Amino acid sequence: MRLFDTHCHFETGEADEIAAQLIRAKAAGVEKILAVGGGGTLNRSAALAAATAREREGMPKVLVAVGFDRDHVAESRGAAADDGLGVALSAWGEIGLDYHYSPETRREQTELFAAQLEEARRRDLPVIVHTREAADDTLAILREVPSRGVIHCFTGSPAEAKTYLDLGFYISISGIVTFRAADNVRETALAVPDDRLLVETDSPFLAPVPMRGKPNEPAFVVHTCEFLAKMRGMSPDDFAELTFANAERMLS
Repeated sequence: MRLFDTHCHFETGEADEIAAQLIRAKAAGVEKILAVGGGGTLNRSAALAAATAREREGMPKVLVAVGFDRDHVAESRGAAADDGLGVALSAWGEIGLDYHYSPETRREQTELFAAQLEEARRRDLPVIVHTREAADDTLAILREVPSRGVIHCFTGSPAEAKTYLDLGFYISISGIVTFRAADNVRETALAVPDDRLLVETDSPFLAPVPMRGKPNEPAFVVHTCEFLAKMRGMSPDDFAELTFANAERMLS
C-alpha cells in the first residue's frame, strides 16, 4: 500500500519527535506527506519536518506548504510566510476562513484570504483551503481570485462539495469520516469523483477510529484510507494508489 497524507501539522519543534512520527508513518505505508503550516510556528515546523526527512534514512518524502491562515492577520503584515525558511514549497497554506471561533474578525479574515490567494497565484502554487461556517464567503473569494488546490478536511454536504469541484478543486477527507455522527461526511465522500478525492490526517487532530483519543499522526491515515476504500467498494491498495495519484496531480 502506498499512502499520501495530504495534510498534517507538526506542532512540535523537536526533530527527534518528528523523526519518530515519520518512521511510524513509513512503516504504515506512507510514502509522502504534505507538512502544512498556517502561521509562523507551524510554517517553521513544516520546514523542519522536510529537513528531518531529507537528513535521515528510511523516511517518507515530506513536502511543504506554508501560509497565513485566518488567525494570523497581524503576523502576515510585512512578511512572507516562507521568509527565512529556505525551503522549496509544493503548496501555499493552509489559508482560509473560520467563523466558528472568530466571527468578529470576518473582514480581516476575508482580506487576508484574498491576499494569500493572490500570493499563491504569483508563485504558481496550489492552495490548501480551510473553511468552517464560512462557505458563502469562501466561494465568493475563490470566484474572485481563481485558484487551484484542495478544500481540506471537508465536512460539508455533497451539494457544497460540488460547488468547489466545479471550480476545479479537490476534496480531502479526514478521519472525521470514521466518526459515528459524520453521516454527511460519508455521503459527500461517496459523491466525490474518483479523480478528485484526497485523504489526510490533519494531525495532531481528529484521529480516526480506531485511534480516537490519541494524538493523530501521519501513520493513522491508513485507517481513513481503509474505511473509505470499504465504503467505495475498492480494495485498500487500489484506493490508496488512486488517492496517491490524485495528490501528486493536485500538487503538480
